[in-house]
Amino acid sequence: MHGTGRRIRRATAAEGAGESGLAKLIELHALNSFGDMLITVALASTIFFSVPTGEARGRVALYLLITMAPFALLAPVIGPLLDRLPHGRRAAMAMSMLARAVLAWTMAGVVTGGGLALYPEALGVLVASKAYGVVRSVVVPRLLPSRLSLVKANSRVTLAGLLATMVAAGVGGLLHLIGPGWPLRGAFLVFVAGTLMAFHLPHKVDSAKGEQRAVLHAEEHPPGHHGVLHGRNAPAPEPAAGQRPKASLRTVGPSVILALRAMAAMRWLVGFLVMFLAFLLREEPIGGLQPTLALGLVALAAGTGNAIGSALGAWLRPRSPEMTVTAMLLLAGCATAGAALWYGTVTVVTVAATAGMAASLGKLSLDALIQRDVPESVRTSAFARSETLLQMSWVAGGAVGILLPLNGALGLTVAAAVVGAVLLWTLRSLLRVGVRHRPAAPRVA
Repeated sequence: MHGTGRRIRRATAAEGAGESGLAKLIELHALNSFGDMLITVALASTIFFSVPTGEARGRVALYLLITMAPFALLAPVIGPLLDRLPHGRRAAMAMSMLARAVLAWTMAGVVTGGGLALYPEALGVLVASKAYGVVRSVVVPRLLPSRLSLVKANSRVTLAGLLATMVAAGVGGLLHLIGPGWPLRGAFLVFVAGTLMAFHLPHKVDSAKGEQRAVLHAEEHPPGHHGVLHGRNAPAPEPAAGQRPKASLRTVGPSVILALRAMAAMRWLVGFLVMFLAFLLREEPIGGLQPTLALGLVALAAGTGNAIGSALGAWLRPRSPEMTVTAMLLLAGCATAGAALWYGTVTVVTVAATAGMAASLGKLSLDALIQRDVPESVRTSAFARSETLLQMSWVAGGAVGILLPLNGALGLTVAAAVVGAVLLWTLRSLLRVGVRHRPAAPRVA
């Protein structure tokens, strides 16, 4: 056990990650993922597995309404709020951990009945978890070793989270055998440890030297113009008479917008598949399998695909992230269309694995584009805003998955149509943007 710990530490600290402090963030993210998975196990066993399918669908729909729908409204606020805390990122991560520790302990007392009191607490957990995710995204560039690219660093963090999630799923299942509240008590201990670990991140995480808050607004640009990102102290241009300025992400440049649009579609697809397949496979398992086995097989495929995407991000050195993210969207669309046409065990497992891999590698490509095209002075702000947009896309996909009838071919046809429409839009934008190795970066006024 001691030797295993040393090997894990050596792996996380490789290529300068130990000296830069990235290794500590990797370990913190593993704890975060472990605790989140324990809470997921507790909620799934109460809301989903412990009741008949019809009642479970109603409970999950209520969960989506009471937790994820309000989060869709809160998500746009999280990024700008964190922009105002450039000197308190370690404290923000610690507070997100502490909040989940308190909520997990409180939920342990009410999880057995699955009553309404559980849902506001679950909303709090969700908001705290997503706030942590936004802060983590903006912290990684601060801890980036000189020998690593942002894509590689993010893939390491993601892989650590995936491995921790796999271990936590087993631990959570064993704790659930003791009692439905025990996974939540375990999460309490994990998040308390995470709270303390957050303050051990390097002090440069809290440094705001050279940073500015991105003020995003719509502008009309001539063809080929890459947009403007205005700094904190730069006045925004006056709108024309009778017009109101409208916030927009288009000002970060066309390549980043292309990737954001593609990634939003892939996150939508992941959210859709999670909700839709969870109920469909419980009601009509594929291949004559037991419902639990069918769900486990699809979950394993999705997790494996996610891990493969993260590993590819660590190995590949794409010269054009625009092409990578577009290719991932094309791959996800083809797999979804194939599953809609030939619905069965192989195609459902394939679409789950493909969607996981495409979303994982696509996100790493989006991160690379933000690193490449957005000036460092406003990069952290751009990360925060992109993360909230992607979380909202997941919520939208999950909502559609809940509302559609439990018909495999119909549901996957709808998903393929949505992804296909965004793919055509992305291809059109790719032709307009062009594939450049180093496009002109947006200027900071």
